Amino acid sequence: MCELDVILLEDNTRQLVMESVTKVLVDEDTIELIGILGDRKTLKGSIKIIDFSKGEIVIHSK
Repeated sequence: MCELDVILLEDNTRQLVMESVTKVLVDEDTIELIGILGDRKTLKGSIKIIDFSKGEIVIHSK
């Protein structure tokens, strides 16, 4: 299985907000993250990059 870490980019500062994310649901500017154990987190922003080689998703904060 492929899990990704989610990084929030705000004012050029990177902050790890969630590890081992397996599903990402996007609805306009709302992004819901679902982890490998079913934990959930919702953010406002837009996806800037998904990099499977680094195992991360970078979300630009709104």
